[in-house]
Amino acid sequence: MSSWGHFTLEQKVGQLFMCGFHGQQVDEQITRLIQDYHVGGVIYFRRNVESVDQLTRLSAELQSLAAKSSELPLMISVDQEGGMVARIDKDGITRVPGSMALGATGHPDYTYQCARILGAELKRIGIDMNLAPVVDVNNNVLNPVIGVRSYGENAENVAVHGAAAIAGYQSSGIAATAKHFPGHGDTAVDSHLGMVTVPHEWQRLEQVELRPFRRAIEAGVDAIMTAHVIFPAIEPEPIPATLSRNVLHELLREQMGFKGIIITDCLEMHAISKPYGVANAAVRAVKAGADLILVSHTLEEQIAAIDAVVEAVRHGDIDEQIIDLALERVVDWKQKRCGNQSSEQSSEQNSFSSVPENMLLDEIACKSITVVHNDGVLPLKPGQNVFVVWPEVVQRTEVDEPWSHSDSLGVVLGQYKNHVREHKITTQPSYEEAERITKSVMEGEQVIVCTYTSAGVLPKGQRYLIERLSVNHSLIVVALRNPYDLLEIPRPGAYVCTYENTPAVVRALSLLITGELNPSGSLPVRLS
Repeated sequence: MSSWGHFTLEQKVGQLFMCGFHGQQVDEQITRLIQDYHVGGVIYFRRNVESVDQLTRLSAELQSLAAKSSELPLMISVDQEGGMVARIDKDGITRVPGSMALGATGHPDYTYQCARILGAELKRIGIDMNLAPVVDVNNNVLNPVIGVRSYGENAENVAVHGAAAIAGYQSSGIAATAKHFPGHGDTAVDSHLGMVTVPHEWQRLEQVELRPFRRAIEAGVDAIMTAHVIFPAIEPEPIPATLSRNVLHELLREQMGFKGIIITDCLEMHAISKPYGVANAAVRAVKAGADLILVSHTLEEQIAAIDAVVEAVRHGDIDEQIIDLALERVVDWKQKRCGNQSSEQSSEQNSFSSVPENMLLDEIACKSITVVHNDGVLPLKPGQNVFVVWPEVVQRTEVDEPWSHSDSLGVVLGQYKNHVREHKITTQPSYEEAERITKSVMEGEQVIVCTYTSAGVLPKGQRYLIERLSVNHSLIVVALRNPYDLLEIPRPGAYVCTYENTPAVVRALSLLITGELNPSGSLPVRLS
């Protein structure tokens, strides 16, 4: 008999759920979920983080709480992708670059190094699973949710970088999670907000969307996360992959041979919760072949989902053998990862502590920044004043989490050059503000406009501002996130892509603009 054969049905089902909670300490929500509903996993968000020390204590307290009611440890996870998606934004966690910045370097070894460093840091604070890397192939210019979270639009490059990240995380003793299967890159809708369809035929899916996932499986990835996306070529019914047995069992398990954990994306996302309801979706996801059900936020939804799966087993809608097989994979994973360090991590621990991480980040930033074109306005001309427009990200979303403690370009550029003026805007400036900025620019000033797009389309206010400034100035436009911003504006005097606005990138950008850096980044996507 397996070591978990004596578990009750409620204990077995609870182990198949990963849930979030809202406190920075053990609160009533997570206590109830662990003690009364036996949940096997916890996911952290920024709402849970005050400091690295606090998070380390929280992880230990959660494990202690779980030990009182179960012989199995918790699996604790986080979305720490790097770049603009990072739940832990505190001293003690390296501010690693995001995927597209790494893709622009053309060096998968950088991807491996960043994942290995980050994996070791997460492990030390009690986190055993990173919900990364994103191995979606971003080949839709209007994609509002993947974008720079992808390594690029070339499936082979995405596959190579994804495999490097997986190797880096798992060499540090932490599980990697390839997402979002079978692929969320060619979509123009955010599945947090609505239903999405990828209509391509099987041959195209095999060549593009599935290629990085096959490589991830070859690399031994511990987990694969599902996409709330409809794939008619794989599933004839109009249901998202998360709920499709054809996608999860027939394709991922049987055809592609994946033996690790299949974890759903959060069932509270509107692509699932609106048409199906969280509880009903949890039952359907288990039947489809998911091993781990993610419900990130709401206690009532979490309890309803767990209860629904228990009742589905009791009434014969779910064969209990399905639960047992999923639990076996979860138990095997916990024995492999939870609380343990890999032999490679143990032998290389000293090398992690000696890695000059800031130097590495600066090196990657310098090799990722991409000059798309330059009509002679870069570098800045000596003796002329400079006017910078800098967008501040003030609204945090699931896929847009700016780093704190990051200086603006005007502040950093002022350290290298005198007579720098800066006007800060929101990412949604009004037309009136754009007119005021246009009138405030002095004759002879060199104008740098930084853009920031997180939802697929450059906000209208930013586009209008560039159009107005372009009338009298040959602009330097810097896309701080979405490289596709160029497609929506008049051709500037120079166009630069940074893929993120992290501190290392802002430092490297200042060197580029002043002529101290010769950038070598290559566009991971086509601007057409």
